[in-house]
Amino acid sequence: MISKETIDKVFDAARVEEVLGDFVQLKKSGSNFKGLSPFSDERTPSFMVSPVKQIWKDFSSGKGGNVVAFLMEHEHYTYPEAIKYLAKKYNIEVEETEQTNEAKEKASERESMYLVSEFAQKNFQNNLKTTEPGKAIGGTYFKERGFTRETIDKFKLGYSLDEWDAFTKEALGKGYQLEFLEKTGLTIIKKKEGTTEKRMFDRFKGRVMFPIHSMSGRVLGFGGRILTNDKKAAKYLNSPESDIYHKSKVLYGIYHAKQAIAKQDNCYLVEGYTDVIQFHQSGIENVVASSGTALTSEQIRLINRLTKNITVLFDGDAAGLRASLRGIDLILEQGMNVKVCTFPEGQDPDSFARAHTDSELKEFLDQNATDFIRFKASLLVKDAKNDPIKKADTIREIVNSIYKIPDRIQREVYVQECSRIMDISEDVLYNTLAQLGNKEVAEANKKHKEEQKKNTFNVVKDAESTASGKINQLDELEKAIIGILLFHGDKTETFNDVVLEEDEEGNMIENEVKVDMKVYEKIFLDLQTDEIEFANTDFNEIYNILIECFNVEGALKMDDFLQKLSFKQNAVVVDILMNEEKYALSNWESKDILVKDKDMSVRLLVFQTISMLRLKLLNMLVDSIHEAIGANNNASMDQMEDIKNYWSLRKILSDRFGLVTNTTFYN
Repeated sequence: MISKETIDKVFDAARVEEVLGDFVQLKKSGSNFKGLSPFSDERTPSFMVSPVKQIWKDFSSGKGGNVVAFLMEHEHYTYPEAIKYLAKKYNIEVEETEQTNEAKEKASERESMYLVSEFAQKNFQNNLKTTEPGKAIGGTYFKERGFTRETIDKFKLGYSLDEWDAFTKEALGKGYQLEFLEKTGLTIIKKKEGTTEKRMFDRFKGRVMFPIHSMSGRVLGFGGRILTNDKKAAKYLNSPESDIYHKSKVLYGIYHAKQAIAKQDNCYLVEGYTDVIQFHQSGIENVVASSGTALTSEQIRLINRLTKNITVLFDGDAAGLRASLRGIDLILEQGMNVKVCTFPEGQDPDSFARAHTDSELKEFLDQNATDFIRFKASLLVKDAKNDPIKKADTIREIVNSIYKIPDRIQREVYVQECSRIMDISEDVLYNTLAQLGNKEVAEANKKHKEEQKKNTFNVVKDAESTASGKINQLDELEKAIIGILLFHGDKTETFNDVVLEEDEEGNMIENEVKVDMKVYEKIFLDLQTDEIEFANTDFNEIYNILIECFNVEGALKMDDFLQKLSFKQNAVVVDILMNEEKYALSNWESKDILVKDKDMSVRLLVFQTISMLRLKLLNMLVDSIHEAIGANNNASMDQMEDIKNYWSLRKILSDRFGLVTNTTFYN
């Protein structure tokens, strides 16, 4: 358990804009910051961060919360892990009790896989530094690559001993479970033929190791390079897909590069581990690798959160260049700006960086990075030469790429550039683009019709859902009360209250009196008097926690409050906090709830919101009686009396607080 003192220090020190800025490129927007959602694919920023309130809201996915909630959502951290991450970031010492064996057993499967991977990284790193084979074989290899000790430590490079089960035995001896060693792919288990006996093998036996980190620095998997000339073994071997490692969603080096990418507003994209490491050693840190796999949309979106600009670096292999054109089209589809830089034939980013000084490398990149259309045109024109048919195919291929660009102005600029380079009229290029558009529209219409056939039975369901939109009035009113408590709960207001007093003749009469009290006290007393409990269970839980916080502290400490909520409840609260105007009474008309006065104080806001809640509940009571009466309309005397009383109460409330309602009562 992490001590409360440590948690309090973390929340005091952590700034939501600083922490989230490590994962999302944020730009100032008034008093807030905006960025692209890290949870969905979007081109227009809908991710909002509020430094004042120390919360964030992702309007595309509906997620939101404080800084810890972000780490738990984005990095899949447990609560303690998120606190430890922040403590490390802000140099806060973590005070905690020793974790018991029972607590370890209860750790989630996913967390167990992270722990096994972390142990493996330390084990391989230790082998490299302290064992004779590690120093002689792994150390020599890294030295030949020109890697310094600082670079090796930075990227946590290591060595897996050339023994069948050295790592597995070490892990089991330290208490790690074989189940998770197998699930992470670190250990391979095979059965002996004709027996139930199992044999265990280290997957990365005799390889130098490259840990693959998430954007937050967690070890997801490994890449291992063999150092012998064994033709049967793969030169590079990666961890298999697992619950924590998805090759298509990971970029090697993103953890070490993210800040430099955002700062430089550009990302260099290379192919291999050593390319990334060598560039870092040369002072160029805004570089990541696709780790030898075909570039995917998920990988591009990782970069897109940090910058709109990618420079793709290719070696001089012509065949490899052709194969990489598809990756450029994928980048264009994401609305990003693409440049391409090719190295001289026979060289790759790693070898070129080793053969040149840091300044020469930077100068080469600056001078040779060219726009994608010039690169693609020059590459394809070489193949076409003087063949008109091949030239036509080349132009179509370039137009296909231009068509993938979502920005119309940028698309037009590229059309003009293509026209100039390929010596063809812009009209022909625009006509070709239009044909592509028509084809896409036709395909989309066909797909839409097919979907309509499949979803025929959903029409009635959709109609019912539209017709039942008004049933959300109660949710909106309950949410509005939570909003009042969040924004005004600790304010003291002068409320008009009605008390029953006895006159001189002994009759009970209503008198208005003025009472000074906190907003949260007034709301609590009113709801208690009417014995009103929120219908929505999440809202009810949030309300009770709010009242408890106010009663204990006298004011709302947002960090403490948010820590007590579930993820779902957290999202509700953040939605209210980031949409202050959404629950103002000036918007009740959209909910079929009408008010007379829109220029209202907090006092009137409280009165009218609670009164509208009462009215809504009264309407629902009458509805339930009407349903009980049924179609034959045979109401009992008690039922008629109840309806009459509810009607009278409704009229009193409406007159007292100046309310009007569209909802019909039964007479």
